[in-house]
Amino acid sequence: MPVILCYGDSNTWGYDPDASAASPVPVRHPAGVRWTGVMASALGRGWEVVGAGQNGRTTVFEDPHHPGRNGRTALPVFLDTFKPLDLVILMLGTNDLKTIFHAPPGEIAAGTASLIRLIQQSESGPGGTAPRVLLVCPPQAGPFDHLPELSEKFDQGHARSLRLPQAYRAVADQLGCDFLNTQPLITVSPVDGLHFDAAQHRLLGEAVAGAVRDLNLL
Repeated sequence: MPVILCYGDSNTWGYDPDASAASPVPVRHPAGVRWTGVMASALGRGWEVVGAGQNGRTTVFEDPHHPGRNGRTALPVFLDTFKPLDLVILMLGTNDLKTIFHAPPGEIAAGTASLIRLIQQSESGPGGTAPRVLLVCPPQAGPFDHLPELSEKFDQGHARSLRLPQAYRAVADQLGCDFLNTQPLITVSPVDGLHFDAAQHRLLGEAVAGAVRDLNLL
């Protein structure tokens, strides 16, 4: 049975923008609504899908306001915990767009490259090999014109996010991993310009399932 680790941020965790807007704490979509659950259903029996999303997770940046979000620090734990892994699906970078990090798209892509190398140099795959990697470029963030607080928190985040696909594809080509660009496929909720409603989770889950089938892991 192939095992897939989905390593990401709040959109992999399943953050519900509508419910969270009316709640003092973040609210998750139900498991079957999250893109990881949709993907698992679409793939059917014979697959194990592990969702490992964390609110605020970055590629490699330390957030002084939210400790413990550095994706490079946590990744080895997940690789070791759930091995042997046939595939790691990596979708990070949205939080790297925060103003506090001052990161241009190339630097954000370099962060994903660091994570991919870590996976490729691990022994977390079958028989002590390295798992395959599917790099997923997140959708465009924003625009935030109607959200002044987030506009400051993600200064020029919308424009920078539009440049991520090219930078991510270059990393995937350089490191020999598979690639999926979500920007033509899904959009973020206008409620916060960052997260997915249920319909977009379904679209993403089905698209990723198609990409996984193409990898012929079975």
